[in-house]
Amino acid sequence: MTEPTLPLFYKNPRPLVAARDADLSLRTEPNFAFAAATNSVPLMAAEFPAACKQFPILFSEGPVVQPVALLGLRSGENLFVDANGVWEEGAYIPAYVRRYPFIFLESEDKSQLTLCIDEASDAVVPGRDNPFFVDGQPSALTNNALEFVKEVQAQSAYTTQFVEAVTAAGLMSEKRADITLNNGERLSLAGFNVIDEAAFNQLPAETLVEWRDRGWLGLVYAHLISVSSWSGLVDRLARRG
Repeated sequence: MTEPTLPLFYKNPRPLVAARDADLSLRTEPNFAFAAATNSVPLMAAEFPAACKQFPILFSEGPVVQPVALLGLRSGENLFVDANGVWEEGAYIPAYVRRYPFIFLESEDKSQLTLCIDEASDAVVPGRDNPFFVDGQPSALTNNALEFVKEVQAQSAYTTQFVEAVTAAGLMSEKRADITLNNGERLSLAGFNVIDEAAFNQLPAETLVEWRDRGWLGLVYAHLISVSSWSGLVDRLARRG
């Protein structure tokens, strides 16, 4: 039997249980070293307005198309995380990254969602400084994490609806990016899609009205604006050397 593929970053997610996890805490100082070796992460539709100012927003290829924030120009390199695991000050941190090490896992019949942690995460540590449970009950930390993961789950469904509509309208266009750095180094990125602006401009008026009412027009415009963020990644890579 083939083992299920785990989501990006997660190595050993398992349910949070008071009896087992009473003496575990979440590290108080955030560290993003876990995200340093990836150049893209999933992005939700609600994040487009903030993300478009700093990252190219692209769409993945494959059977499940999803928006992603491009964080680096080379495989295995996140230009927003330094050698100490610090995220660039003032830069937007995608919700997918902020959610870690928490996640929902579905039951086999998909009828129930359970809040889990990745016990392989360096953020999960022994001690009571920032505990998951207090007196056998979920702590404020855990309750806040639960609400955040719920919001991510809800926004993921909305994002899927948007992507399905864009795909059904025939707007997805496969692209590649060929970039020459200041030092002459050439980089190529492939395997992603963007929205075809010319095709978008040809959508029927009734479709545009529907998309406006659903809040999707702003998402398209944010995606198109984000294309100008490539230069920001080039500048960051040049500074890193």
